[in-house]
Amino acid sequence: MKKLITMSCIALLAASTAFLTSCGQKKTVLRIYTWGDYFAQDILDAFEEKYDCTIQLDEFDSNESMYAKVKAGGGGYDLIVMSTYTAKLMYEQGILDKMDHSKLATADKYFDKKYEHLTLDPKLEYTVPYFASFTGIGYDSEKVKDFEPSWSMFEREDLKGRTSLLDDHREVIGCALITLGYDVNETDQTKIDEAVELANKWKKQIAKFGVDDAKQSLASGEFLMIQTYSGDVLQVSMEKPSIKFVIPKEGTTFTFDNFTIMKDSKNKDLAYEFINFIYEPENAVKDMEEIQYVLPHTVAVDMVDEEVRNNPAFKVPEETFERCHLLIDLGDDNAKYLKAWDRIREE
Repeated sequence: MKKLITMSCIALLAASTAFLTSCGQKKTVLRIYTWGDYFAQDILDAFEEKYDCTIQLDEFDSNESMYAKVKAGGGGYDLIVMSTYTAKLMYEQGILDKMDHSKLATADKYFDKKYEHLTLDPKLEYTVPYFASFTGIGYDSEKVKDFEPSWSMFEREDLKGRTSLLDDHREVIGCALITLGYDVNETDQTKIDEAVELANKWKKQIAKFGVDDAKQSLASGEFLMIQTYSGDVLQVSMEKPSIKFVIPKEGTTFTFDNFTIMKDSKNKDLAYEFINFIYEPENAVKDMEEIQYVLPHTVAVDMVDEEVRNNPAFKVPEETFERCHLLIDLGDDNAKYLKAWDRIREE
């Protein structure tokens, strides 16, 4: 009897230990670094459930701040969503891993190749495009009279104090360069100086430099016109139809925000699964309808809700692509833009 009791106690103890051990097991954590509000929460929840993992999502507000953190050794991220020109720089520096396309069957199947020429990585060696971002002008069509699709609108004195430019040195200086007929990646100091002079003309009329806060001010009616990203305006225009988006006649900047995998990622296979999961048609549709940027998908774009799909801020006409210019990393010449930006912000 004592032996039976002893054996029963041992069995109970073993079962209890196993239960406590299983309760204490930690799920695999996929660490993602991305822009704010850039994934539909339902998609993240579904991925965690399917792969029995946890997603740790950290957010940044600029490529530069993200780059500085990663270079300093911060984060330990598996996957980062970054703009094309920054991805190229970080790949060349050995920070990003080369994509293994044997693990990207879904993404490769559905990526729309008509966008290949709009990326610095057309063979997708180290990136998989996520959302396409066109920079342009968002404005209230009921309140801005005699609107012209031109960057010169930011010189309009009647709009003084009711407009905003992006808080981004490459976007502001780049669009000034385009307006002057120069290359968006110009490195000639004289031409950059001319762009600074033009940007300062714009600055005299604006209320502030901003991004998300400017979008909110446009929605509230505080601002009447802003330099902004296509997806941000779409979010506002769906609630306020008088808000319109245009790409100026002089041209504009364009970039992809891309999935990239860190060379030192501890969960590369799970990172690949996440990219494929986003590219599953039904997930891509949900993501686009909530975030309201275009994912370059051969099938899902035409499955998006008609109201969203027909908005010019969502599906930019292909003929407009000719006026879109890619930003690239300028190496040592980046310093010229940072100094130019200081001059714009201080004057």
